[in-house]
Amino acid sequence: MPIIFHEKSRQFHIYNEYISYIIEIMENGELGNLYYGKKINDRESFAYLHQDKERSLAAMATDSQSNLCLQYTRQEYPSYGRGDYRYGAYKIEQENGSTISKFEYVNHSIYAGKKSINPLPSTYVEDEEEATSIEIYLYDKIIDTKLILTYTIYEERAVITRCAKLIHKGEKPIVLANAMSVSVDIPDKDYEMIHLSGAWARERAVKIRKLEQGIQSVYSMRGASSAEHNPFVAIKRSHTTEDCGEVYGFSLVYSGSFLGQIEVCSHDTTRIMLGIHPDNFSWRLNQGDEFQTPEAVMVYSDEGLNGMSQTYHALYRNRLVRGYWRDRERPVLLNNWEATYMDFTEDSIIQLAKKAKELGVELFVLDDGWFGTRNDDTQGLGDWYVNKNKLPDGISGLSEKIEKLGMKFGIWIEPEMVNKNSDLYRTHPDWILSTPDRFESPSRYQHVLDYSRPEVIDTIFNMLDRLLSDSKISYIKWDMNRYITECYSRSASSKEQGTVMHKHILGVYELYSRLTTKYPEILFESCASGGARFDPGMLYFSPQIWCSDNTDAIERLKIQYGTSMVYPLSTMGAHVSAVPNHQVNRFTPLQTRGNVAFFGVFGYELDLNKLTKEEQEQVKNQIELYKKYRKLIHEGTFFRIQSPFESEDTAWSVVSKNKTEAIAVYYFKLNYANAGFVRFKLKGLDPNKQYQLILNDKECIMYGSELMYAGLPLDRNKEGKKYGDFSSLLFHIKEVR
Repeated sequence: MPIIFHEKSRQFHIYNEYISYIIEIMENGELGNLYYGKKINDRESFAYLHQDKERSLAAMATDSQSNLCLQYTRQEYPSYGRGDYRYGAYKIEQENGSTISKFEYVNHSIYAGKKSINPLPSTYVEDEEEATSIEIYLYDKIIDTKLILTYTIYEERAVITRCAKLIHKGEKPIVLANAMSVSVDIPDKDYEMIHLSGAWARERAVKIRKLEQGIQSVYSMRGASSAEHNPFVAIKRSHTTEDCGEVYGFSLVYSGSFLGQIEVCSHDTTRIMLGIHPDNFSWRLNQGDEFQTPEAVMVYSDEGLNGMSQTYHALYRNRLVRGYWRDRERPVLLNNWEATYMDFTEDSIIQLAKKAKELGVELFVLDDGWFGTRNDDTQGLGDWYVNKNKLPDGISGLSEKIEKLGMKFGIWIEPEMVNKNSDLYRTHPDWILSTPDRFESPSRYQHVLDYSRPEVIDTIFNMLDRLLSDSKISYIKWDMNRYITECYSRSASSKEQGTVMHKHILGVYELYSRLTTKYPEILFESCASGGARFDPGMLYFSPQIWCSDNTDAIERLKIQYGTSMVYPLSTMGAHVSAVPNHQVNRFTPLQTRGNVAFFGVFGYELDLNKLTKEEQEQVKNQIELYKKYRKLIHEGTFFRIQSPFESEDTAWSVVSKNKTEAIAVYYFKLNYANAGFVRFKLKGLDPNKQYQLILNDKECIMYGSELMYAGLPLDRNKEGKKYGDFSSLLFHIKEVR
């Protein structure tokens, strides 16, 4: 069993073949951290790793002759105010005004497998032998409150998951003002912080900064994980590359406001914390009440950033994504949005669908504009019944006609929002999040429904349930196009307003859960103005997420490269769109647009009838090629090879688990006159296997060692003359048998 409690030394060793995580029960009863990193051999005592020292200005943690000072001690779940002046992992406000608390060890439970933390999403196991868990029970006798810290280590993965639960037993209520999911103290600061930041249409750009004394943080206070910052932070050594060196990743399985913070103290200890953002959060606990934090997923790698990412990819693809579509090949789709926007009729949709079927598309998706009075974005949201002026036979009739063509049918919804110009709002104007007597800030002419209220969830579920039960719908694109402002629930008391942000996202999870439970074979794709809610919490309910509203192939290189730091290709919605591109007005070759979108969940976002015969034939070939290799692309091991953030060009590859097959692509951003040669060195192959591929229009056979160490010689000028700027080369590499 990979979790051992050494009774004599009072230490826990959580480990497998890859990692070790060591916790001690300190002499004051609190938990300290002794080690987190590459696996070390077990022993009865790791006491030598404990470090403390009495220093000037230090407040001591015991009244004995001990040198235990919390300010200079690495802790497991620290609090502020009893000698540790760093930010704490939690804060409890008591009735007498005090915020001082102390949770001491009581006992623990080690068990096989992993428990769910419903209603919150979390990773899971299918067999108890996959993982081992420990719950450590701590108690604060003054406030009569129990704290449970839960750790799970996967047997075959360099992964530890963590969460915390508070159970209040006291007669006097307490208020939880902060509760992080994870806090880890690392003994030095010689690291760089990595985070994924950006904005709408340029989500998840890779940012790297050196740690220094003080606070480094990323966050969202928007009610969603956001396009601005992803709920993920990592620290790596300065010499760590994609393929070697240490890196620690921290990812939060949550879709609401969050804080990821790294603090370096005056003696160079690094504290990493990740959890629900404490601003706009206040959770009152009466006697018997509980509060559960979201799950944080920690990954350690000494094989560089690719090693960390590949661990996240395998875990999230197989033990976070669930249900019918987890292991199935996803259909190639055509979304009508950039072809028609809201200006369509049933006839125009059918004509577009016929062409899609002719070229090999498997799923037709009708985007915004099919419901209520939705002829523009000022009206109709919230009225989830069909617009018979556009679709006289309804969604039911249209879905049957699409299926008769030989394709599946899907629709777009935005169930968390409402326009004031809608029947729903006119009937229930108090159902939006808004503060009494304050201006109600519109965004895209819409407002956020209050999902902390069960009656709101019930109403939306009933409307969608009627629609789904009457129609042949195989796919739903679930959009969310604005953040929360004026966060106030008309149904909550003044003391409950600090719960609304969190209860709202729990309500979103509840609606997702009810729909996916009743309609398990519908493929859900999450969306939030593109990638404004691309997080592990959403993946628990929808196995794929629209990566970005920016469909320009060159912009997508950065977006998809950054996204791959944490998320597998099988989760990234990626489409070929028209040129000039609707976001940046750029012309890129159709070949390159396809070669970028291949590395995700593939589809099209354009009017196929407007393409030339030659372009239509090219689309047909792209679809055939993707269908041939999509299983490899979604299930293989992804390698980042050349970063668009560090060079003009970009390169990556996917290698099958048995290393018998690979797909690799090299993207040339710009063409240059009389340019030098390029050497494309692959990764992840077997150096002793022989592989077959097409190079310079000729079939050749090369050893894996040649492909990885000598590389493929590419001619930038040749490709530039053929395609101009933004050309690309795709290689299929297969073992010779």
